[in-house]
Amino acid sequence: MSEQQQRTADRTAKTPRGTREGTRDDEAVSQFVERFAAQLVDAGMQRMSARVFACLLASDSGVLTSAELGERLQVSPAAVSGAIRYLSQVDMVSREREPGSRRDRYRVHSDQWYEALARRDNVLTRWEGTLREGVESLGEDSPAGRRMGETLVFFEFLQTELAGLLQRWREHRDQIRAEFDAAGR
Repeated sequence: MSEQQQRTADRTAKTPRGTREGTRDDEAVSQFVERFAAQLVDAGMQRMSARVFACLLASDSGVLTSAELGERLQVSPAAVSGAIRYLSQVDMVSREREPGSRRDRYRVHSDQWYEALARRDNVLTRWEGTLREGVESLGEDSPAGRRMGETLVFFEFLQTELAGLLQRWREHRDQIRAEFDAAGR
């Protein structure tokens, strides 16, 4: 077993079985949500969007209504609405209708980080096209053209590496899930 696999196994072995949100230490969960949200803000995410995302991530179901988010975060429905709008635009949460109701539920998916990175492939492709145009318009021998060309090469490299990285992650994730299922967790 690799060192990474051992660390993952150690973490999952320490996770209590059958944990339900009702038996959790609500204060500890709230502190986690705020701490993780602060780290997301430090990385560039909007504050309320980070809090809503962390709250969804910390819920067992990964699904909460606007009212539930507002209650847990002690914020207004308008604040939740703005955060959800941003998170939906960047594909970090999805909106679904509560069966038999007019209320929306918001879902964070277990593979959302993977999906977010996979969608960045389209962004990188667009950036590469624009950077190529920039190199041509600036002239590849000019200082700005060389700088732009190096940026283009970086994004081409990143896109190639990202494809391999995502493939390795899918294989690793599938192995971890199989080990988790085999352990009966």
